[in-house]
Amino acid sequence: MRVMDVSSLSPNAQRVQTALQLLGSHALIREHAEACRTSAEAALVLGCEIGQIAKSVIFKGQSSGQSILVIASGANRVDTEKIAILAAETPGKADANFVREHTGFVIGGVAPIAHAKPGRVFFDRDLLRYETVFPAGGTPQAMFPIAPSELLRISGAILADVALLP
Repeated sequence: MRVMDVSSLSPNAQRVQTALQLLGSHALIREHAEACRTSAEAALVLGCEIGQIAKSVIFKGQSSGQSILVIASGANRVDTEKIAILAAETPGKADANFVREHTGFVIGGVAPIAHAKPGRVFFDRDLLRYETVFPAGGTPQAMFPIAPSELLRISGAILADVALLP
């Protein structure tokens, strides 16, 4: 495996890039000048459809206290009732401190891998409609292109219907 020099990336992006390499992915993180804290901002910077943004939505399991990560299409809102059934517990709101403690990242830059305290992970099946999706790479400025099937594999997620119907 070819190892990329990650020293030009910010520390959190370096951590995610190293994790990508260890998981056998050739995806490369790129840091942008603009912060992309929302799917709409990211799609604008990348010049892609909003649905191609693979956003990381974190919930706090109400009974377990464990994180629940939903890797969702930027075009979708997550249905918490579906997540409750999948996780077998009520997903509660995760505040900024919980997100940082469990993922090691700030809200708006949560990568789908390399979490400080990994929890359960669910993957929006709607992401499979795209050839390439773009998750965050550890900071609001860092993103990387990846095939959704590869993202599903490296995240260890369970493929599910997580979208709230319009």
